[in-house]
Amino acid sequence: MLTVLLLLLLLLLLLLLLLLLLLLLLLLLLLLLLLLLLLLLLLLLLQLLLLQLLILLLLLLLVLLLLLLQLLLLQLQILLLLLLLLLLLLLLLLLLLPPPSPPPSPPPPPPPPPLLLLLLLLLLLYYYYYYYYNYYYFYYYYYYYHYYYYYYYFYYYYYYYYY
Repeated sequence: MLTVLLLLLLLLLLLLLLLLLLLLLLLLLLLLLLLLLLLLLLLLLLQLLLLQLLILLLLLLLVLLLLLLQLLLLQLQILLLLLLLLLLLLLLLLLLLPPPSPPPSPPPPPPPPPLLLLLLLLLLLYYYYYYYYNYYYFYYYYYYYHYYYYYYYFYYYYYYYYY
């Protein structure tokens, strides 16, 4: 439905552009008409030999231009009526559109974790820290000190007996 409205708006804009072009053409024709009238006045002032023939030709041209101008005005009126009908159709379509739907509601938040699970997690952390971590901590230092003890013992023994 929205694409139909957009296409109608585009058509409306094209018709407006065509209308402006026709008005511009109408203005150019009016300028040409004024130039012909000035030329006619100039010829009358100069009083050439073929003055009557030229005046007749210019008058014929003037009548043709006036007929063309009437045709353009009629075309312009038809275009304006079409434009008005298109605008009315567009307004009718806008009125017939359904109202926008409300945005979807967000999902409910997840329930909080049960207290029993939290207590179990804390208990596991407690056992890990006090039994697992401390055991390796003491185990590491126990072997570390024994290693240095044997190392120095070997060093002194070697030094004492071989030097």
